[in-house]
Amino acid sequence: MDRPTSSDAQLMVAEARKAFFVMFGFLALVWLVQLANFADDYAPAREYGLVSGDVGSLPHLLTAPFLHWSWAHIESNSGPLFIFGFLAAYRGVLRFLGLSLLVAVTSGLAVWLFEGGNAETVGASGLIFGYFGYVVVRGLVDRHLVDTLIGVVMAASFAYMLTVAVPGTPGVSWLAHLGGLAGGLLGAWLFRDRTRRPGAAKPRRDSSDSSSNRPSGSSGGASGGSAPQLPGTTAPAGHPRADLHKELGDLGLL
Repeated sequence: MDRPTSSDAQLMVAEARKAFFVMFGFLALVWLVQLANFADDYAPAREYGLVSGDVGSLPHLLTAPFLHWSWAHIESNSGPLFIFGFLAAYRGVLRFLGLSLLVAVTSGLAVWLFEGGNAETVGASGLIFGYFGYVVVRGLVDRHLVDTLIGVVMAASFAYMLTVAVPGTPGVSWLAHLGGLAGGLLGAWLFRDRTRRPGAAKPRRDSSDSSSNRPSGSSGGASGGSAPQLPGTTAPAGHPRADLHKELGDLGLL
């Protein structure tokens, strides 16, 4: 796992602030669209929803997530959309926008290709499942301890959501959920962190160098090897688990 630095923490706070305002604005836009949708007797939902198998509705892959069939529909989506959207966006807003586009496409295509009966589908639940899948595995892909812990907590707390990503719930587009989830998992790999963190790979000192640099006055009882690690202390620099111990220490776990 990579060791966080002070610059990483500052960048994360700045990105988290941007992510909050992005999700606040996104949710406000979804509710404004719902107001217009309701005022027009849900004609926009019928006109710009995604119809399975209809080539003419393919552009609606990008409009269907903003539309809902009722107030209860948008209310049930708003909380999870904000939570998972924020957690997906706080590592980078531009990456989040790319992820959102990918998830909208995979979720919509799953419906368009495999849903039968010219079903019309709208709603942000495909995005929710995409963000959920992304948040759960992002830490493992990026080898980032904090994100891994967030993913574990989210997976344990919201695992019940997966029950509507399989057939069996009437009136729910499980294909949109499953397609969104697949898009989120794919996005965790496509938008993984490719930057090399400082100290991620440190060159090993050759044993001959260490022996030649050993002070001549050292006694035989004080060898040039590393001192034994005391309980409750972090690993010394150069130890294979030094980065992990440092990050655990920052979290107060050591």
